[in-house]
Amino acid sequence: MSDIITIKYFKSPIGELIIGDYKSQICLCDWRYRKLRDKIDSRIKSELNAQYLEGSTQVIDECISQIQEYLSYKRKKFTIPILLIGTPFQKEVWNSLLEIPFGKTISYKKQAQNLNKEKAVRAIASANGLNAISIIVPCHRVIGSDGNLTGYAGGLSAKKKLLDIENDLFVQEGING
Repeated sequence: MSDIITIKYFKSPIGELIIGDYKSQICLCDWRYRKLRDKIDSRIKSELNAQYLEGSTQVIDECISQIQEYLSYKRKKFTIPILLIGTPFQKEVWNSLLEIPFGKTISYKKQAQNLNKEKAVRAIASANGLNAISIIVPCHRVIGSDGNLTGYAGGLSAKKKLLDIENDLFVQEGING
């Protein structure tokens, strides 16, 4: 018998997300229509020995609320519990994303240097691409060394909008978190 991951689809202003709660932790907040959807879903289900069941939970509702606040220039920091599902290397890469300050960007090369893995730029970029907790684990803050926006599961227009929101929030006042 397998456990349950409660999932809910959320149509945000920048794209539809699939949000998953496993034992009161967000294990999935990802773009519903992305190229690696099946691969990521299989990884999560397999690692947790769980199946998806559509519904809603308090943690999912709070996740949606915090994303709406973020997209409305009212939140800079997410405070919901997350559960990273991946290899030790992937988790290390994703945890490094959480260290990128709000409103800042770094290159994949700089991310590799920060992890003391200068020769693993491609592997790090690949791990970023497998991040299943978009927006909250901010892979959108990683850009090309030339300053150009590069690959993003939600599409480059979504990545640009997220970065624009973060840049615009610097001139806003009274923001939570």
